[in-house]
Amino acid sequence: MKALITELIWSEGIEELKDQGFEVHYDENLWTDRERLLQVLPEYDAVIVRNQTIVDEELIKAGPRLRAIGRLGVGLDNINVKMAKEKGIPVVFARHANATSVAEYVLTAILSASRPLHLADADVRNGGWNRKKYTGGELYQKTLGLIGLGEIAHRVAKRAQAFGMTIIGYDPFITEYDHVVAETGVQVKETLEELLLESDFISLHVPLTPSTEHLLSTPELNRMKPSSYVINTSRGGIIDEQALAAALQNQEIAGAYLDVLEQEPIPDSHPLLLCENITVTPHVAGLTEESQVRTSFLVAKEIGKVLKGERSLCTV
Repeated sequence: MKALITELIWSEGIEELKDQGFEVHYDENLWTDRERLLQVLPEYDAVIVRNQTIVDEELIKAGPRLRAIGRLGVGLDNINVKMAKEKGIPVVFARHANATSVAEYVLTAILSASRPLHLADADVRNGGWNRKKYTGGELYQKTLGLIGLGEIAHRVAKRAQAFGMTIIGYDPFITEYDHVVAETGVQVKETLEELLLESDFISLHVPLTPSTEHLLSTPELNRMKPSSYVINTSRGGIIDEQALAAALQNQEIAGAYLDVLEQEPIPDSHPLLLCENITVTPHVAGLTEESQVRTSFLVAKEIGKVLKGERSLCTV
């Protein structure tokens, strides 16, 4: 069995593949050379990618030996899952492996918005001592709105409750008996508008689909409190970035934390970069040392199961 890895993977994943008898070719920059990738792919039984490799119809057809596609993460918008299914190729993903890391990122963003210690430190180092400016606010009794109530939102809710926050959520596919509601006590709102009107912080946890593209645009941003923040760790494109830039520049909302963008890396000329009340990070919410060990090992292990004809709970 031969496995091709086109993007960054932690060594634990490579060792797991080798332990299962795979011959592994690892080139973390192969995704940048599409022509070469298409040339070498026919030799391999499995290909493992992150989010930069575009696994489209052309690439899938270029791999006649392919019996598994591995995704070192959970989002599948760079993979033509429909075509893979038609070809009978399971797509293995890192189910829940980075959920804790993303949840902690969201809480970091909320804490940073409430108490920007890094700005206070910079002010002191520049000779300031502005206690009023950096007084900040408490999370206690603030309202966190979760759009999408899956596994990551569940972990965010549990952590936010420790700060005494009120947690509300909107998800048309969730019932009162799902664990995030029944076990965590998230108050489910019937409409997105209700959540927007009530939340001090809004965190997005939905996949990018035709129905969620630009889910937050000008009308929705206008319904948010002027003192509220939006945090996106899900997928770029769920927020209308032009509308968000306008809302930030006009101080219609207090700020935003974006880990994902419609175009990555973000262009230097993007209007969001002109906004002082935004923090942009390079798609790292799910990237911690711990999560990457889990992700790399899990995908490698499940790829092995698939190629041996065993059942995997991490496939679509």
